[in-house]
Amino acid sequence: MPTSASAPTKPHRTDGRPTLRERFDAMRNLRPFLRLIWQTSRPLTLASLGLRLVRAFLPVAMLYVGKLIIDEAIRVVALDGGVPTLAQAWSSGTLDTLAGLLALEFALAIGSDLLGRLVSYADALLSELFTNATSVRLMEHAATLDLEDFEDPDLQDKLDRARRQTMGRMNLMGQLFGQVQDAITVASFAVGLLVYAPWLILLLAVALVPAFVGESHFNALGYSLNFQWTPERRQLEYVRQTGASVETAKEVKIFGLHRFLIDRYRTLAERFFLANRALARRRALWGTLLAALGSLGYYVAYGYIAWRTVRGDFTIGDLTFLAGSFLRLRQLLEGLLVGFSQVAGQALYLDDLFSFFAIEPEIASPADPAPFPQPIRQGFVFENVGFRYPGSERWAVRHLDFTLHAGEVLALVGENGAGKTTLVKLLARLYDPDEGRILLDGRDLREYDLDALRANTGVIFQDFVRYHLTVGENIGVGRMEAMDDRARIADAARRAMADEIVAGLPGGYDQVIGRRFRNGVDLSGGQWQKIAIARAYMRDAQVMILDEPTAALDARSEYEVFRRFKELSHRRTAVLISHRFSSVRMADRILVLEQGRIEASGSHAQLMAEGGRYAELFELQAAGYR
Repeated sequence: MPTSASAPTKPHRTDGRPTLRERFDAMRNLRPFLRLIWQTSRPLTLASLGLRLVRAFLPVAMLYVGKLIIDEAIRVVALDGGVPTLAQAWSSGTLDTLAGLLALEFALAIGSDLLGRLVSYADALLSELFTNATSVRLMEHAATLDLEDFEDPDLQDKLDRARRQTMGRMNLMGQLFGQVQDAITVASFAVGLLVYAPWLILLLAVALVPAFVGESHFNALGYSLNFQWTPERRQLEYVRQTGASVETAKEVKIFGLHRFLIDRYRTLAERFFLANRALARRRALWGTLLAALGSLGYYVAYGYIAWRTVRGDFTIGDLTFLAGSFLRLRQLLEGLLVGFSQVAGQALYLDDLFSFFAIEPEIASPADPAPFPQPIRQGFVFENVGFRYPGSERWAVRHLDFTLHAGEVLALVGENGAGKTTLVKLLARLYDPDEGRILLDGRDLREYDLDALRANTGVIFQDFVRYHLTVGENIGVGRMEAMDDRARIADAARRAMADEIVAGLPGGYDQVIGRRFRNGVDLSGGQWQKIAIARAYMRDAQVMILDEPTAALDARSEYEVFRRFKELSHRRTAVLISHRFSSVRMADRILVLEQGRIEASGSHAQLMAEGGRYAELFELQAAGYR
């Protein structure tokens, strides 16, 4: 698949309106774009270009044959004996030349139509392959980016624009290839005009310049409008999805949100419509005025050719050929100039695609990574670790100093916002610390290969993904290379106590779950969570992390899940987060976090004896069950 990428492009102004230089600079995107097309399918690219090359000469050939037909018809009419009957003319051979020319023009017309259809067929196949290849590349590159990139609204806008470009830029390929075809046709028509009246070419060029300038200007305004409206368009899509999706249907009905969502959508859509309408009106008005200049140039030339014909300098066939050539040449040149302006405008959109591909992740594997420990012998050491999220002045965690020993089950406790999930993300290297460092078996975590680290880490977050796939696939994604290992999937389900859920489904492990697709069976929140936990067991990693994945389970079910987790975590390093103290008390050690710092550490018994925040929260929760 294509792997080429352009250099990072210069950012546009904040209003998205590109300068003239930026518009010309964007043309450099055409080279990597064409390279991607070539790499997508060389045979189809050659076929599209080759067919267009042949088709480029057909218009002038057909027009010239038409001139010959007219001249031949006039010659036959002027014969001394007059025009005989059709039978007489046919038998005498009078119509042989005329019939041959008509047959030739018919063959050219059929050939042009056939070539056009073949070009469309090749372009359609190439477009589909390109869209698929670019979409795959987009997903592959997105997978390499840092988690903080996806939490940045500006990058979300850029990703949204890039995603649209994978689907919407293939008409640019047709334009570029069509420009080549039209340029060859223009050259062939220009040769004919130069023979008869060279100054007509100059008249034509001068008449078309205003239309080109106007088209270029409005293309830039169109890009500016789309750029500025990217956040609002994402809001429109969000409101549309929220107002009509399975996930939100219950609350939308209960709270009567549909009116609010519809009003919000209408307000945003109306503003975007008005902005588009204003631009379309200006474009239509100025386009009409500027096109009139081109029409004036054509009729001046037409009058000149007609006068030369009346004087006897040109034949009627010459008049037809020259007038037709000038008209087609005007149309083609106008198309080339406007097309060039449109290509330049579309090249601006390619900036969105290639600038996304140019983003480099900050969290990456080192050039010469250390071998990942098999097994982990010492564990993880946090040395004065501090981290704050991009754009935030508040430290999410700071001055963390503790050791997660190999084979230890560690529980994290604290109120919302205390830094529990942030600590887990640092442990899995979804983020790197802003201060301090994290060691694994004496080496900085950044010295290990990123894929090796994550392959040895199994994490299930509270907001785990509900894949609308089969049960087996939902569990199998925990270890992609074992996706087809049904025995391993069944064992993971048994460990997570999800096997009973699977047994009750019509299709068993082949049952599609979720309501998005036909024949899908939806699960309760607790059932989904057991499937997600099975996903973690499927990974069979050295480090297991459960970040409140049992929130939808009742207290007894959660206790059973964590008890099983404790039993199955033998010789594994494990971290669990839960708000239920009855579950975390079975951990080897408990860390109490408060405002991003460690407030206390110890076993359940030790922390209860100290009588600090842990004991207070435990008693408050226990009182609720009395």
